[in-house]
Amino acid sequence: MKLTGVEIRTIEVPLVSPFRTSFGTETVREALLLRAVTDEAEGWGECGAGTAPLYSSEYTHAAADVLSRFLVPALAGVTDLDAHKVAPALAPFKGHRMAKAALETAILDADLRARGVALGQALGAVRDTVPCGVSVGIAESIPALLDTVAGYLEAGYLRIKLKIEPGWDVEPVRAVRERFGAIPLQVDANTAYRRGDARHLARLDPFDLLLLEQPLAEDDLVGHAELAARITTPICLDESIVSARAAADAIALGACRVVNIKPGRVGGYLEARRIHDVCAAHDVPVWCGGMLETGVGRAANVALAALPGFLLPGDTSASDRYYRTDITPPFRLEDGHLAVPTGPGLGVTPIPDVLDAVTVTKTWAPVPT
Repeated sequence: MKLTGVEIRTIEVPLVSPFRTSFGTETVREALLLRAVTDEAEGWGECGAGTAPLYSSEYTHAAADVLSRFLVPALAGVTDLDAHKVAPALAPFKGHRMAKAALETAILDADLRARGVALGQALGAVRDTVPCGVSVGIAESIPALLDTVAGYLEAGYLRIKLKIEPGWDVEPVRAVRERFGAIPLQVDANTAYRRGDARHLARLDPFDLLLLEQPLAEDDLVGHAELAARITTPICLDESIVSARAAADAIALGACRVVNIKPGRVGGYLEARRIHDVCAAHDVPVWCGGMLETGVGRAANVALAALPGFLLPGDTSASDRYYRTDITPPFRLEDGHLAVPTGPGLGVTPIPDVLDAVTVTKTWAPVPT
């Protein structure tokens, strides 16, 4: 397969409601969407970077720049291109995992479409549907939080995740437990705490949570291991896990008992599968996190979440959790599950009119000949 070039779009899609975490509040999802054009097929990829470098060092405008200036041109000398050759070709460029993941995904999609193979089949999916959880942002008040959680449970979501931060943690969890009983419940701190908060975080132990996600800084594996020895709630790592090697190190240190796999964060779906395999070898369950993806990224995440080691419901919510109008045919919740796409590649394609309506910029990054 020969790559001709990549179309890079910046899109802005309004969210159904503001989504607040310890990083801030989002009302519009700004994202990069890539269309890789090859001599055999076209493929799509979505970059998970946000508007600002808050979740990670990456952000959309920097991702667009590094893609057009360095990453796409780096594939010029790759013969018989396929997705497995993308990461080695991009390895000389430090970091930028989300930009690399988007490019690898677009090429993987093109390759699979050309061969008539679904992404789930290529990755090793074992399920036709995946169970869905939902991530609930920090609310204005506990009554507002309870109303939101009630709505998601009524919609059929099988697990609730609460975003927490200092000052919004024990009491919201207590309120949800008292109102809804023994529902599958977990919390996500997005690195908002420090080692000195161990005694406070131990106050979450009586609530029988599935997990406490990424309480400390992403580079503090030792701190997570120390915290894990002081609390009974299982620690799950997110931002800390950037590769299969990082996952192996975290497990060896005792820094986590669960891993959240976000393909963009780790450099793509091929590395995500390697992390899945490392965790499975150590009996560590994984689940698929989310980055407010549109239908393009959601399709790929659902396919990944169908692998055997994904033992917990992920943040693979239905389209209407975030968007009134998705850029692809919407993903709909059925009995708490989403169907794994069966078409070639990602199994979905953006709707041209909808995509054009949310496109802010569009550039063409050619592959030098």
